[in-house]
Amino acid sequence: MNHQPAHIIVVKGGWLTTVQDLGRYGYQHYGVPISGAMDSFSTRVANRLVGNSDCAAILELTLKGPELKFEQDAIVAITGADLSPAINGNSIPLWESIAIQRGSLLSFGAQRAGSRAYLAIAGGIDVPLVLGSRSTHCASQTGGLQGRPLKPGDILSGGEPGRSVNHLIGKRLSDRLLPPYRRPATLRVIPGPQRNLFSDTSLATLTEATYSVSPQSDRMGYRLTGPKVAGEGSMRFISDGTTMGALQVPPDGQPILLMADRQTTGGYPKIAVVISADLPLAAQLSPGDTVTFAPCTIAQALTVLRKHHAQLDQALPPRDTSFPSQ
Repeated sequence: MNHQPAHIIVVKGGWLTTVQDLGRYGYQHYGVPISGAMDSFSTRVANRLVGNSDCAAILELTLKGPELKFEQDAIVAITGADLSPAINGNSIPLWESIAIQRGSLLSFGAQRAGSRAYLAIAGGIDVPLVLGSRSTHCASQTGGLQGRPLKPGDILSGGEPGRSVNHLIGKRLSDRLLPPYRRPATLRVIPGPQRNLFSDTSLATLTEATYSVSPQSDRMGYRLTGPKVAGEGSMRFISDGTTMGALQVPPDGQPILLMADRQTTGGYPKIAVVISADLPLAAQLSPGDTVTFAPCTIAQALTVLRKHHAQLDQALPPRDTSFPSQ
């Protein structure tokens, strides 16, 4: 195939389709959220399957995917949630590099597993850098394509694909590395920065109960419903920084799981934090899904994360190492 920079026409925008990368780092002290892809694992895999660097811009598809017409030959990979992708009506596999011919229509159907799929195109997606990132943050209308989700009539341009991308066609991630989208999802947690404000009984409530993701959930965070987590005495403290995966507890005792578009600081105490290795599983939760939390030590969390990175690097070596591991 003769690969030129991609030229894609958006026929249907999908429910929430945005340009993302690994995030906008270095500006939280100015109140700028990191944002970026909710599922960094699926993002990295998709980019590596098409020969991109890990931090290349991709499309994040939420629950209902778009329809995209390709005006040039392209190599793509779709990872993450199974949203029933098809080219010209013919189903295509996930977690594998696929060749798309000029004039083809990529569409999506029923949601089968997970909630967010990731579409990488060889050469990446060419939108302007804003504070070092191409990620979309819709609330501030920053980055991506004019700071908003895709809509019909939009045109996406790709970057220059590598010279030897054809050999990538058919490359796929080993089945043993595919993430399990089971329900209830089990997310491991380490103690949060305000753990001292909660009793052992409250922590046990969190780690022994099953919670549901409420409809009041988005890229900023998931409101969870289930047994209340009670604090001890005064819950007042100086607002501090937030991190993806932090479990905040507001006055009503219903935890909030902070995600990619979270605010940079918060005044609710954080009882626990989901470990980095499990954040991609959290990213695939939908309203109505159930989740449990399992206690974990920091040492265990680091061991699991290093193992995950090593396994991925062995299966799909990165094109470069210019972006820090997340």
